[in-house]
Amino acid sequence: MQSVTPPPVKDPLDLIVAKLHVVSNDFFLQLPNILGGIVFVAVAWFLAKIVANGVRKALHRKGLVDLGGVLALLVFGLIVAASLLIASVIVFPSVKPATIISSLGIGSVAIGFAFKDILQNLLAGILLLINRPYRRGDQIVVKEFEGTVEHIQSRATLIKTYDGRRVIIPNSDVYTSPVIVNTAFETRRDQFDIGIGYGDKPDRAIRIFEEAIAGIDGVGAEPGPEVLPWGLDASSVTLRARWWSDSKRTNIVHLRARVILAIWQAAAENGIDLPFPTQQILFHDQTEEVDGDRRRQREGWPAGDQPPRARRGPLEGRDIGSN
Repeated sequence: MQSVTPPPVKDPLDLIVAKLHVVSNDFFLQLPNILGGIVFVAVAWFLAKIVANGVRKALHRKGLVDLGGVLALLVFGLIVAASLLIASVIVFPSVKPATIISSLGIGSVAIGFAFKDILQNLLAGILLLINRPYRRGDQIVVKEFEGTVEHIQSRATLIKTYDGRRVIIPNSDVYTSPVIVNTAFETRRDQFDIGIGYGDKPDRAIRIFEEAIAGIDGVGAEPGPEVLPWGLDASSVTLRARWWSDSKRTNIVHLRARVILAIWQAAAENGIDLPFPTQQILFHDQTEEVDGDRRRQREGWPAGDQPPRARRGPLEGRDIGSN
């Protein structure tokens, strides 16, 4: 019977050296492809910067500053992503572009769910920048926030409140919420209510107040200021003064202060009463004998020949001089 000779056992160190030798050979064989991919990505990166700057400058010349920044960022990202895809094919020739694209398509679903809010804000920001319902420098009101638009980013709109604070509002909230643009037009109407006494003549007070408002610097001449009878309240006749001015918030606030001061001065100089609120309290159980003829209708009971019995007055039956 012939004996079988076992193969010689190799030294583990020789196996490691052989494996490293194979890896180094493969690396040097792939080195031209790796260098080519790196050079391609570097060139594409510089080209992406040039194209993005061109897009930004072109839109800046048209006054679309914020839109230029967002589109330039998107163009740069798309060019870099495409260059990385091509570089992977250069480095690994066996990899097919269709395989990479299909893999990205599957992964994009997961990415879309993971970054849903970010993508919503990005799309809303692009639509806001294209439609331009407001622009940088406008004074807007969004929900409970009011201020001046500082910047419209791809994710959020930044506004500076009138008391010097910054509010960052996601673009999706801005796009789906009512927005008041206070500076959409050059002029804006403001108003203030004045209460005059019932002893004054409203038509006279209207004429005096209109003349006082018209003489203030900053009040629009066309259409001019007007004062309208607006209500018959408990303590006064209400007049509503309305005027037009520049739509900027600072102009609105300071001009209203001057209008209120002018109305007060005009009322003081012309003897027009600006009454305090007054109240009249009626007790429905006033049935003392001193109330007069109780058969007539009064507060608390109807008219008739059989009025309620008179109750004792507060001092009746008392000795005023006693302690």
